[in-house]
Amino acid sequence: MNELLVFMCDGAPVRGEIVSISSAWQAVLERRNDPAPVRKILGDFVGAATLLTASLKFDGTLIIQAQSSGPIQLLVVECRSDLSIRATVKLSVDPEAIKPNATLGELLDANKTGRLVITLDPADREPGHPPYQGIVALQEHQGAAVKPVISAAEAIALYMKNSEQLDTRIWLSSNETNIGGLLLQRLPDSGGHSHLDPQIAAEGWTRIQTLGETITDEELLTLPPSTILRRLFLEESTENGVRSFPPRQIHFACRCSRTKVADVLRMLGEQEVQSILAEQGLVETICDFCAKPYRFDAVDCQQVFKTDLLSDATRPPSRGH
Repeated sequence: MNELLVFMCDGAPVRGEIVSISSAWQAVLERRNDPAPVRKILGDFVGAATLLTASLKFDGTLIIQAQSSGPIQLLVVECRSDLSIRATVKLSVDPEAIKPNATLGELLDANKTGRLVITLDPADREPGHPPYQGIVALQEHQGAAVKPVISAAEAIALYMKNSEQLDTRIWLSSNETNIGGLLLQRLPDSGGHSHLDPQIAAEGWTRIQTLGETITDEELLTLPPSTILRRLFLEESTENGVRSFPPRQIHFACRCSRTKVADVLRMLGEQEVQSILAEQGLVETICDFCAKPYRFDAVDCQQVFKTDLLSDATRPPSRGH
């Protein structure tokens, strides 16, 4: 199962999504060897990114980044509007140093330095126009008290509350083979549900949340989205109506290329690249997302800096990629 299902509630101002990811998630994991707690956090954020991308109203990419001075130095998940996903993690410690029961707070919010950044990057963004970014700390301030975020679901809900001002509930679960997620979002009363009395709308939002809270990790990880929708909202569908849309497919895809690596070399500068060549004999890099190697020898690097023709600067190497 690699599906995302979107649904609408007719008797409440609620839009929902259910996601189930299996082989696309395994494609991410087969390129990595992260400790179980890190894998769990990465999987939950992959589920979150997929759910959030489904509501994009443009062709582009949604990027979730989490940064900290803790064991997880950087976590990046990208999901395009066609629901292609890729993800990576960089650790600041040896994997063996991470405890089997390490929490999100311990891994991503050490010394209260954790930050969650969500970037929306339209494909047709004009040069010089920055993408939209929302940033939230991985702590919730409740008066004078500071409450640490304990899960990816809580981090996303805090982001939606602070940055998007949208009432959102999200449930996420992941293991070594599957990712599952449920998202509920309250729609503006002035939109398609303007026919609802404000009190009825508020009661409907509460009712749908209560149903959502009955979802279990086992259901999220083992059942198809259509089955979850039917079981979870059977009574709601019978009494008030719940409409679903055709499921969308999710797949793993990496956008790395030799051309993009050549652009990175140009940014490093010819002097720096020549220094690497003198020390190592070639410039070699491996994509953090798909583990594909790229090698540039002295002739390749000369072409990168001496030619204006992109096809010449990124000619196929004599070996490797």
